[in-house]
Formats: sequence, structure tokens, C-alpha cells
Amino acid sequence: MSWTIHSHAALGDGRSVALVARDGTLTWLCWPRFDSPSVFAGLLDASRGGVWQLRPNGGFQVERRYHRDSNVLRTTFHVAAGCLVVTDAMPVVPDGERHPRLRPEHELVRHVVCERGEVELDVLYAPRPDWGRCRAPLHDRGALGWRMEMGHRLLSLRTDAPLRRVDAQTLEGRLRLRAGQALHFSLTWTDEGPAVLSPLRPHVPDAIARTDEVWQRWAARIAYAGPYQDAVVRSALALKLLVFSPSGAIVAAPTTSLPECPGGWLNWDYRYCWLRDAAFTVSALFRLGLAEEAEAFVSWMLHATRLTLPELRVLYDVYGRPPERETLLEHLEGYEGSRPVRIRNAASTQLQLDCYGEVIEAATQLVRRGGHLDGQARHLLRSLGTYVCEHWREPDAGIWESRGPLRHHTYSRVLCWVALDRLLELHALGALPSLPRARLEEERRLLREEVETRCWSEELQSYVEWRDGHTLDACLLLLSWYGYARPDEERQRATWRCIVGRLGTPGRLLYRHERSRDEGEGAFAPCSFWEAEYLARGGGSLAQATESFEWALRYANDVGLFGEEVDVRTGQALGNFPQAFTHVGVINTALALEERARRERGASPEHASWVHASESPEVRG
Repeated sequence: MSWTIHSHAALGDGRSVALVARDGTLTWLCWPRFDSPSVFAGLLDASRGGVWQLRPNGGFQVERRYHRDSNVLRTTFHVAAGCLVVTDAMPVVPDGERHPRLRPEHELVRHVVCERGEVELDVLYAPRPDWGRCRAPLHDRGALGWRMEMGHRLLSLRTDAPLRRVDAQTLEGRLRLRAGQALHFSLTWTDEGPAVLSPLRPHVPDAIARTDEVWQRWAARIAYAGPYQDAVVRSALALKLLVFSPSGAIVAAPTTSLPECPGGWLNWDYRYCWLRDAAFTVSALFRLGLAEEAEAFVSWMLHATRLTLPELRVLYDVYGRPPERETLLEHLEGYEGSRPVRIRNAASTQLQLDCYGEVIEAATQLVRRGGHLDGQARHLLRSLGTYVCEHWREPDAGIWESRGPLRHHTYSRVLCWVALDRLLELHALGALPSLPRARLEEERRLLREEVETRCWSEELQSYVEWRDGHTLDACLLLLSWYGYARPDEERQRATWRCIVGRLGTPGRLLYRHERSRDEGEGAFAPCSFWEAEYLARGGGSLAQATESFEWALRYANDVGLFGEEVDVRTGQALGNFPQAFTHVGVINTALALEERARRERGASPEHASWVHASESPEVRG
């Protein structure tokens, strides 16, 4: 049995995420953290990875949705004889509540109700901890549930459904439910100590109701009531699922090795935090009024980068540490045979110069909104500026972390320009005294000179992927986002036309570069939102921008989630899922469209709901 990436919904509790397919099968969960070994990884191997299935026996039709402004999932199964509803949630503690009693450290609850007629329910519970390598057996402990003990770790399933053992690690059951009857399931994980287990029947619906309330209360903080509000709120909720609450870090996705090209080898572990995404993410959070999350992310980022000063890593774990060495899991077959299956990510050791601009841009956004830089942060930023001045002429792996030869990437050059430009802005704002201003201004001038002379192709009439090159990269749509150029400048508009012409797909998506098109990779979903935002910010008309955005929104799945890429043949999600970078693109583009509409209606800028990351009286440098 297999499940498509596109068919999944996500649940989370601020520490990890579970994925549930349309047929009621939980196919993914890593506990206790995003980057922990799996408990269920059926998406990577249906037989060895582990699944937890709740679905009607025989044929059925499915409708599902999230509860409004919540990450609680409701799946409705219609069969000939009746209707069954499964509600799934990962309980979260309400704000201000600090564990008044001993709770399980992690929990996932599932509530099954027959709402009409009579339905026969199939249950399959097959946990396969540690990527299927753990052989710990299930033990029936009566009221304490089915327990799997792994040293000091304990996985427990409590349920009022009668289940029978199939083998040492598998339970199943077939149960007939009539209208009004319900079943309750609580799966818990504990690492450190005992927990008080509430009576199952009141606990499961109560946990769902409390979790629903927490999510709705959080969503009410979102300061946006403009067009596409449902898509914006759902994207914000998806982004919140990827926040590791104890540190404020935001992972790129909760999964590993879901392929960018099915059957291929482009399978990476995304359960880490990329500096590449920092400026976009901070911008989206601030512009939605989610200052607490934005400030926590900047704080995490400044802490993490301080640990490897003056060099920056491409990615860090949720506590700000470089990941351990990348490892292959040879025993797993991979999603649709896509191998190898990887855990951890070797890109963490690459040189990626654009990261310096991302980090400094994010810190600048914090200061623009009244934030404060302490002495350590100021020292960090000065050190990053010195590093950029000394190393920007070097080749690097680029934004896409190519594992091939290092090159002089245009985007990396522009982000080095951004790094120096924002340091000079922070100095002008009084937030960064004692800066070698003359040196930074001169290096910034030299960076622009190189980009304009050696990273522009007269033949193509476009900025190109790397210095003196002849290939394109969709990330060049972002030059105006950072204030390097105005969106209506002719070179930027010509680059947009060239990118759409050479990297566009019949489904009006964009490949990230020409190699991805030629090698059968999916279209990169964020690129479509970059194009729409570029048009909204002045590269085209409001009508063009709106049409581009609405077309891109069509590639969400039935519960509003996006992956990293889109299969150009089927329109379905590829890559790790759900993808923070894509959902950030949805938010930023919707806000850009709202601002453009306000301008065209004649509303004054101070009434806009956001301030753009690169906004300034004029393009700098």
C-alpha cells in the first residue's frame, strides 16, 4: 500500500508533526522532536516504516477539513450503510498553563464516532520505532494500555477498542459501530518520568476541545483581514506547526527523503532550520502581527549563528547545533522507490554566502520594528560584516546547495550586497556603532559593480545564475524584494520575462533553474509565489499579480497545504511536506497584493497592514 505526499494533512504540538493520509492512515511521526527517529514512517516504506490506520472496511468516500482556525483534523467517511467521523489532534497546553498535573510528554489522540447508520471500522496499529530498526515488542498492560518499552523510553496506546495481536509489534481489529457509538485512542510517549493518565473517555474529547481552543486563540492574533484570508490563516497555522516551541526555531519541513523527483535520488532531510529562509519568514511573521514568533526566531538565529562565528552553517537543529553526519537508511525502500533514504543533511557543511545577507536582513527587520540588539548580537553582526568583506569573492554552493562544483552565484553576490547594506542601515539607525563604514561602503560598491557587469547577460537580457554564465535561476526574481533594484526597473522586468519564458511550465509554474527542468524534477512551488509577489510589488499590474497568485494557490491540497515542489504532470505535491518556504510565500504574496490594492485605491502607506523587508525611501548603494 502507498500514499501520495499530496494526500496528507498535518498535526502538531510545537515539538513534532504527524501526517495523516486521506484514508485515515497515520504514516509519519517522529518523537520526541522533529529530527528524532521515527515512530511511524510508512510514507518511506509501507511495510517496514510503520502505520496507524483507522478507516472503514470496504469502499468509502472521504471528505475532510481542519476545524476552523485550528490544526485539529476532521475526516468524514461515507459508506453505503452509514457515516463515520475520525477527529485527530496532538494536544497542546493552553497559554499560561504550566502542567498543573503530570501529563504525558507527548500525545496524539484519535476520536472515532459513527454519526449515521452502521459502519465496520478497520484498525491497524503497527509502530516501527527508530526507522523500523527497533524490535521492542508490544505488551498488554490492561488499563495502562499496549506498551512498547525501549530503555527509558515508553510508547503507550490506550484505547477502548478491542484489538488483537498479529505479531510482536502489530495490533489489528474489525469493529462494528452503530449511530452514536464512539471509540477513543490515546498514543503517548514519555522519556523522562511517570505521567498521570486521565480516564480515556472524557480525556480524548476534552483534549481535542482544549487543543481546538488553543489553536483558535492563537489564530485570533493574526492581524490580517484582507483578500485570501483563508489561505493566509491556513499558511500561518501550517507555519506555526513547524515552530519548535522551546527554542523558537522553525524547521523547513517535518519529513525526510520525500523526493523532488519520484524514483530519483534528490531526497533530503528537511527537519532542520535553514538560514536561507530567515528573512522571508521573519517578514511574514512580523507583517501578520505575530511579533512573539518573529522575535523568538530571530533570537534563536542569533544564538545559533553565534555558536559557529564567524562562519555560518547552512542549517542548524532546533537547538542551534549543526546536525550530525548524514546517514543512509539502506533498509527502507523509500517513497515510491526513491532512494537513498537520508537522515541528517550534509549541506550543513557547505559554504553558502547568501546566508549572511539573510541573517543580517532578519536582524534589521527586528530593529526596524523597535527591537534591541544586545552587545553579543552587535559583536556577531560586525563579525559577519568582516567575514563578508573578506570572502564575498569566493565561489559557493549557492541557495540550492548544489553538491557539484562551487560557483560565483549571482544570488550569493546580491545577498552579500544586502548584508553590507543592512549593516550600514543599522549603523545609521544607531543600533550598530563602531562600524568600519568606509570599508563596507566600498565593498558594497564593488559587489554591485560585479553583479551589473558580470552577472548580466546582454545576449539573454537577463541576470544569470552565476558570473559570466548563460543559465537562469528563478531566485533572481527576488532581487527587488531585498531592495537591490526596483521591481519596475528594466533589467528586473527583462529578467522576469526571461525566467517565465525559459523556466515556466504548461501549468504556469516555475522550475527553480534549467537543470531541474532537464532532469525531471518538479516545479519549485515557492517560485510561483515569488513571481506573483514581484508583480504585486510593481513588476506588473495588479491584475497580473492576482492572476498569478490565484493560479499558484490551485496547487494546494484539499486541506490547504503545500509541499516543496509540484509534479508538473499531475499537479500534486512533491518533496518534503508541508513546506515552510512555500507557506511563507503564500503569506508574503497575499500581503503584497493587499498593499498594492491599497495604493491603487489611494490609501496612505501608514494604513497598510505591513512594511516590506526592503522598504526604504530609495534603493540603496
